[in-house]
Amino acid sequence: MPMFTEKIASLWDQLRVVFSDFAFTDFLDICLVAFVLYSVIKLIRETKAIQLAKGLLLFGVAYLVIYLLDMQASEFIFKKVFGEIIIVLVILFQPELRHMLESVGRRSITKLNLFGVRDEESERNQRIKESIYAVCKACHTMSESKTGSLIVFEHDTLLGDIIKSGTPVDAIVSRELIGNIFYNGAPLHDGAAVIRDGRVVAAGCVLPLTQKENLDTQLGTRHRAAIGMSEQGDAMIVVTSEETGTISIACKGQLTRNLTDSDLREHLIRYLCDTDNEEKTAVKGIRKLFGGFKK
Repeated sequence: MPMFTEKIASLWDQLRVVFSDFAFTDFLDICLVAFVLYSVIKLIRETKAIQLAKGLLLFGVAYLVIYLLDMQASEFIFKKVFGEIIIVLVILFQPELRHMLESVGRRSITKLNLFGVRDEESERNQRIKESIYAVCKACHTMSESKTGSLIVFEHDTLLGDIIKSGTPVDAIVSRELIGNIFYNGAPLHDGAAVIRDGRVVAAGCVLPLTQKENLDTQLGTRHRAAIGMSEQGDAMIVVTSEETGTISIACKGQLTRNLTDSDLREHLIRYLCDTDNEEKTAVKGIRKLFGGFKK
């Protein structure tokens, strides 16, 4: 315990020395580091590397605790592991690193925008509402014809890996487009369509199946995929049954069944659209940035 107190005191003394000599260039230095970290997070949040970032953060916290408690054996092991981890990460995540550098090269300074503006958020909400109306109309038609469908509405947690598993679309959501995607016999009808910010960005996507064993035996693969997807983030997934024509939604691991198209519209708008217009845009920007860290 005395050693712990000494290290805390030492850290405090070092911080006092740093802040006593704090200059304007130090402020610029902090801003630059913050911007670099922001850019890295923004680039990796749609990839598997975001999970790695979470793991590294936990390891960093664990190492800090070990250092403060002077746990020498554990500290020795951590130093050995972290000494080689950079090389391992470069090898394992070579595609992600290449994509990150390409994104930096393509980005112009005029497109840099830290927090966005209120008008953009309002336009985004309007696009989402229009896509919701179109999906509800399509689901009503598919329910009557007993056409199976699986539609994922992305929320704060971005679904880059899921989108990459399907075929890029990038089109405005319409009843006709949704109907064509899930028409029985169409090439992409067995997968999921993903909607981001009011646009269909991909179709034929592969979703993870839930591992729950106490589900209704009448639930098919689409419903299990919807539940599995909802367990891994905050997306809302819409399902129409090929056998019964019922409309269901999955959110946060829970499945709600036997919805009408008006029920579906109400659930989607309440969950996906921001109705608090007084929220500060800076807070919205921060929430959107760190959305990839939410479970």
